Amino acid sequence: MDKVHFSSKTDDWYTPQDFYDKLNSEFNFTLDVCASIENAKCSKFFTEADNGLVQKWYGVCWMNPPYGREISKWTKKAVEEFKAGCTVVCLVPSRTDTIWWHELTEHATQIRFIKGRLKFGGSKIPAPFPSAVIVLKHD
Repeated sequence: MDKVHFSSKTDDWYTPQDFYDKLNSEFNFTLDVCASIENAKCSKFFTEADNGLVQKWYGVCWMNPPYGREISKWTKKAVEEFKAGCTVVCLVPSRTDTIWWHELTEHATQIRFIKGRLKFGGSKIPAPFPSAVIVLKHD
């Protein structure tokens, strides 16, 4: 799994459970907006077949989007749903040089840079990139 996991053959990076649990204890997520049956973090979730990009999001949303070329679509949707009233907490690669990063963080109420590198999907090898949690929350 690790070889495929850390290659361009996949853009899915499964959220480490303990990392998610800490955030969930703070935010009490109601919806995982881009999940699979195998990696869903909430009892209510959208799979690739559901296409979270065209669904109405609600409540407090967890978003760990695919990290490939589609990430900008997901971050744009997160901003749209935040503007519509949702709280959206996003786990994304810390790519401060990208347009999508700036468009997302422009609306952030918090930006949390992760110390060290996450070990996604139960891997023993850390990710080859830094991560951040971007919080879009109404006060």
